[in-house]
Amino acid sequence: MPAARFLLPLLAGAASALGFAPIDAWPLTVVAVAVLVALVDRAPTIRAAAVAGWLFGVAQFVVSLGWIATAFVYQAALPPFMGWVTVVLLAMFLALYPALASGLARAWPWPGSSRVPAFAAAWMLAEWLRGHLLSGFAWNPLGTAWLNAGGIAQGAAWVGALGLSGVMVLAGGAVAQVGTGWARERIGQQLFAGALVFVVGASLVALSDAALPPPARLTGPLVHIVQPNLGQEYKYDDPDVHRATYLAQSRAALGPSPHPQAIVIWSESAILDLVAERPDVRAQLASILSPGDLLLFGGEALIRNADGSPAAATNSLYVLDSAGRLQGRYDKAHLVPLGEYVPARPLMSRLGLTRLTPGTLDFLPGPGPRTIDLPGLPAAGVQICYEIVFPAAVVDEAHRPAWIVNISNDAWFGTWGPPQHLEQARLRAIEEGLPIARATPTGISAVIDAHGRVVAALAQRTRATLSTRMPPPLPPTPFARYAHGTSAAFGALLLALAVALRRSRA
Repeated sequence: MPAARFLLPLLAGAASALGFAPIDAWPLTVVAVAVLVALVDRAPTIRAAAVAGWLFGVAQFVVSLGWIATAFVYQAALPPFMGWVTVVLLAMFLALYPALASGLARAWPWPGSSRVPAFAAAWMLAEWLRGHLLSGFAWNPLGTAWLNAGGIAQGAAWVGALGLSGVMVLAGGAVAQVGTGWARERIGQQLFAGALVFVVGASLVALSDAALPPPARLTGPLVHIVQPNLGQEYKYDDPDVHRATYLAQSRAALGPSPHPQAIVIWSESAILDLVAERPDVRAQLASILSPGDLLLFGGEALIRNADGSPAAATNSLYVLDSAGRLQGRYDKAHLVPLGEYVPARPLMSRLGLTRLTPGTLDFLPGPGPRTIDLPGLPAAGVQICYEIVFPAAVVDEAHRPAWIVNISNDAWFGTWGPPQHLEQARLRAIEEGLPIARATPTGISAVIDAHGRVVAALAQRTRATLSTRMPPPLPPTPFARYAHGTSAAFGALLLALAVALRRSRA
């Protein structure tokens, strides 16, 4: 394989990552995908196509996930340079999924435009696998780049984020078709493709931001999202000072009593004390609340052995009322390997690998999506940190909430990680038709409406409190009703289109 066959997919993969936050240059992603589509279609073998897809994926993941390296600055178990080693190794592993999609596309027996929708379906399958195998890592599906391209991202309400990725491959394939002369195929295929472009174009116009309803009046519960700008480097210095900062900001936001009933939201792990075992701490936290107010905050709970010794922990969100009573609790279900637990701990320990966060206890997962009933207020779904990146896994549809609270600690992840995390939350809002309130210690804290639009936000590295009412929910979307069933149906439609395009050449 000539050197260009290695260099070109690497450059294209790096360019594709610039369509994600914080750069948001989505046209670059379309062009980059067009390059990959052309490379795969012209690859002499399935193996050569898979190599091109793998190189594309390595470059994309290294560029888009470089923020992970920042986390290694805040721990002592491994030298900081291991952060970039980890990013490269992770990218080499995650790139197996684009390699799989590229190999499957090249295995499609008919080249040219027929291969494009088959490639789109294969890419969707590969991304679904990426979100599920080996605990899953669904961060930055290719379709995330559509979030800042008008109303295209609203299609996630129908086909989910995976479907948006399929649309991205279709768009790249259309550019590749024009650029490589596939449009010179037989007249029947040209007419078919022209009709398809017309239908897709008309649909995108219908989905444009101008066609969306204007932001609804904010009539939901009043929320005060506290962002204290306490960086990870200060988190464990003095828990009392940490707690006092949250309390002071919350007290100022609530104002003197009487005041409108409100929900105060603090970030993941905002309180390091074991509040379930510390009535004195609960009383201090409740002192800022008036009757009817609630405090939602992140903390931990210990799971103890029969003799009272700690056995494990949970990463939890607590609901506290003005009397100091815990009205609800949610335990994070989708835990981060090496961040919250050590997989295969005996083996990893022999290799010298441990958790990147302080402590020796592993966290145990909760049961999954859950809706918490809030006294006198609309029920809330809860997602902690990167749980929000997993489509079809954020809401208990049997007890559908009116909104979602997503608490996170993004202080680990430099300047690129937080805006990417916010965009994953925007996708979930569109898919589920539910507004989301995000609370992080250093930003980006935000309120997102049910169309995925950011209603209000606090910039990174600022100390402030976001006070607003929540937007209303929408009726359940098709994706909310049928989850990945809609993505699968779209994938089947793409395969049918691929066969139809093949027949149009006959």
